[in-house]
Amino acid sequence: MSTHDGDRIQTTHIGSLPRPPELLDLLRTRESGGEVDPEEWDRVSREATHDIVDRQLQTGIDEINNGEQPRVSFNYYVGDRLTNIGGKREQELWADLEEYPAVAEDTFETDVIDLAKQPAVTGEIRYEGHEAAEQEVEQLREAIEGTGVDIEDTFFTTASPSVVAATHVDEHYDDHAEYVFDVADAMAEEYEIFAETGATIQIDAPDLLATGHTHLFADDSVEEFREVVELHVDALNEALSGIPEEQVRLHTCWGSYEGPHHLDTDLADMLPTLYEADISGLSVEQANPRHQHEYRAFAEHPLPDGWTLIPGVVDVKTNIIDHPETIADRIERVANVVPDDTEIVAAPDCGFGTQAGLGMVHPDIAWPKLEALVEGAEIASERLR
Repeated sequence: MSTHDGDRIQTTHIGSLPRPPELLDLLRTRESGGEVDPEEWDRVSREATHDIVDRQLQTGIDEINNGEQPRVSFNYYVGDRLTNIGGKREQELWADLEEYPAVAEDTFETDVIDLAKQPAVTGEIRYEGHEAAEQEVEQLREAIEGTGVDIEDTFFTTASPSVVAATHVDEHYDDHAEYVFDVADAMAEEYEIFAETGATIQIDAPDLLATGHTHLFADDSVEEFREVVELHVDALNEALSGIPEEQVRLHTCWGSYEGPHHLDTDLADMLPTLYEADISGLSVEQANPRHQHEYRAFAEHPLPDGWTLIPGVVDVKTNIIDHPETIADRIERVANVVPDDTEIVAAPDCGFGTQAGLGMVHPDIAWPKLEALVEGAEIASERLR
């Protein structure tokens, strides 16, 4: 990670990257309940991980990961790692999309996952994903060794307790807090697996902004929703206990979907609560056209000392390739409202493959967008020296 007071601004991404067709076929089979040969799965997911590492290096991204290649989604992958998740329940439209239902029909169309339905929790949550998590670790290690390059900065993404609870229907627990803290105890085991590698852990928690407020808690006032977020941050902190803060970054957003977003929560209303998380890096959208003005929130609510800011400066919802100068502008305006010694790492707003088979951005465009990110960060680095 690098400061903007004379050093080069580094780049990263938010976890998910385009998956190859062969891997999507296997994910589709698994999601539909079909059998996949374990050896074939290992070969295809391993090859995909190797390819995605090579592609990130070719693009010039500084902080890399496995592109979430073996996962069906950033959140629903936990269905294979937590106990008592099964069945599907109809999902209500998020509040902003209820006013525009025709938009929703086009927005969430994928032939891999049925995003109109949510899995349900039917019993006590425990973690049983050790083998799958360790396989991800091993595949990434092998891929990095295969490059022959000394890669210093790697990260693993993992779902927050609260996003698991927000996107899996509770049919077992009588109390939301009990549900979230049980998920926290379970997911802590995955966090520890990834932390032991020495890599950065990225906690994915879009529910801490508008995807929580426009979905599960849509009827809550801002004040009521803030209390929910406080609970969710407490659960996350419990799950992270024992893991050094400097090894953890948090990604939150207003949802990686092309929709109206007119009911999104303001960043300034939530930042003080987000700052209670036991982390040292914060990733939040800044390229989203609904929220580009909210860089000012970081002047109103300064980042905690020693934290890294990871502003989203590349759009992930359209096939327009962001101009590097535009990306540099986005970086620069954020840099100008934080102290000079604040570490800034440039990133896209969100992932490019958060749900397998659902790509707002075509795979052929995702990589030029990341190339533009690298170029834009170089331009901003020059401007800010």
